Amino acid sequence: MDIGVFGIGYVGLTTALGFASKGHRVFAVDKDEGKIESLRSGRVPLFEPGAQELLEENGRRLHFSTDGEEAVERAEVLFICVGTPSLPDGSADLSQVESVARFIAERMTSYRLIVEKSTVPVHTAYWIKRTVNLYRKSEVPFDVVSNPEFLREGSALHDFLHPDRIVIGAETERAREIMRRLYEDFEAPLLFTDVKTAEIIKHASNSFLATKISFINMVADLCEAVGADVDLVSKGMGLDPRIGPQFLKAGIGFGGSCFPKDIKAFYRIAEENGVDFSMLKEVERINSGRWEKFVQKIKGVIWNLRGKRIGVLGLSFKPNTDDVREAPSLKIISLLLREGARVVAHDPAAGENAKRVLPDLNIVEDPYAMAEGANALLLATEWELYRRLDWKKIRQLMETPIIFDGRNFLDGRKLASLGFEYYPVGKPPLGRRNG
Repeated sequence: MDIGVFGIGYVGLTTALGFASKGHRVFAVDKDEGKIESLRSGRVPLFEPGAQELLEENGRRLHFSTDGEEAVERAEVLFICVGTPSLPDGSADLSQVESVARFIAERMTSYRLIVEKSTVPVHTAYWIKRTVNLYRKSEVPFDVVSNPEFLREGSALHDFLHPDRIVIGAETERAREIMRRLYEDFEAPLLFTDVKTAEIIKHASNSFLATKISFINMVADLCEAVGADVDLVSKGMGLDPRIGPQFLKAGIGFGGSCFPKDIKAFYRIAEENGVDFSMLKEVERINSGRWEKFVQKIKGVIWNLRGKRIGVLGLSFKPNTDDVREAPSLKIISLLLREGARVVAHDPAAGENAKRVLPDLNIVEDPYAMAEGANALLLATEWELYRRLDWKKIRQLMETPIIFDGRNFLDGRKLASLGFEYYPVGKPPLGRRNG
């Protein structure tokens, strides 16, 4: 099939590469000339495992452009994958979605299936349909479908090619049949719903997962207060099949472009429809409180922060991505800098993006250089690289061997045996030297 993809961020690029790898011809469109030029020259402009390889393997099926004329002319199925950032009131900014819908409407000359892939609030399909009806030049037939994405940055291509479910909200049999053919090579259950139900499924899914994270972080605070082990609590809870172990990992909170934005949008949707979603306000409050609580823990161990050299391991909001949007690491670093700490950070992929957010942040390419003379190290992102560091060498480089593990990722017992003070989240510290 010929497929058009509007918006080549994480979702759009994954969609384009994924369908191209299934044998479809893809016309990918984005207004960012630098991004398109990079893709045309064979370079993926973002960090996502497997993306560069798929681009090289399927380049002949991929056509990148800043102009969507050819996409509308050639492709029967047109995916909208543009950004839907939060507005000040928490609602989603749908101006880019509207712009693409109008662009398609003004240029289509035969049937087109317009697919919402971006995360959008319920009723967005209605507005896309109304926009197309307002701006199309003649009575050209079309359908609007909701096909929400369930991609995790760092494993987006695997999630796209091996999904646990494919949700399709459609109103006509013609639209359902096209989507069925499009996904016929995917081994996953197809869930067909009405459009509004499909739109709600994405926001409901992300809001529920965010709730699980905030819940276990709340439990972690209690565990820390009484001397219990939150990892074992999580394990005991997760063995119950009604609960499951996923997203019960305590730490410094969630970030990224999805969870913070989606819980705000879902809360706003409910508020506009007279439904009480105040629980999501608590989810957000607990999450945003993680950063201050973590800094207070650091102060409770090393006392004054002014002038102290603090090394930060990890800047991206999760491993295997260069995305720093709403990253807990940057929230914590901002608080440390405000306290007068000298922060030195390392990340294998996200340094350049972090610099755009915190231009004065000292970022080094060598984690050992970061540790030299440090009064404490903070692990903020669980990159596998950090587990394999020579911690004996780091112990010798640091001025005071103190580690705060914001992800309960490192081997605390091993570190304590090497002479470190190790402070995890929701668990008793190891190697603590009392004053």
